[in-house]
Amino acid sequence: MAPDRTFARHLVMSFILAMMVGCSAPGSKKPEAVPANPEKALEYVLEGREAYDQGRNMAALDAWEMAVKLNPKDAVTVNNLALLLKDENRFEEAISLLETGLQYSPGVADLHYNLAVISELYLLDLERALTHYRKYQALTDADDKRVAGWIADLKRRLD
Repeated sequence: MAPDRTFARHLVMSFILAMMVGCSAPGSKKPEAVPANPEKALEYVLEGREAYDQGRNMAALDAWEMAVKLNPKDAVTVNNLALLLKDENRFEEAISLLETGLQYSPGVADLHYNLAVISELYLLDLERALTHYRKYQALTDADDKRVAGWIADLKRRLD
């Protein structure tokens, strides 16, 4: 008896879809990382900005995710994407993205700041928040009394 073509097509399409969303068949290798391409990433950055400005947040999210895959060193896009993930209540993903961004750009104060805010307010990870508020403060050299107050409050709450 010949195999059902509809079932075979369904199986192939399921496999393709699984590969597209990052899943893999048992025993298969994970797909390789997307090679860096800052020029192509810029196209996605601009596409994401336009979508965001038009209120199409999911389109912006998709475009910025691709931009970050193509250029993970772009701290501004990492930060924008993390904030959009936060707005979508995807806090763990936002934190993970910010931490990855800091691997490439440890001196970008905004990444530390947003990591601290999301950690404190949404995930209640006070120790991580304190660490990154301190790093933000050290990087900005500004006498930001607001952040200094948050640091004092977190130290008091952790003691």
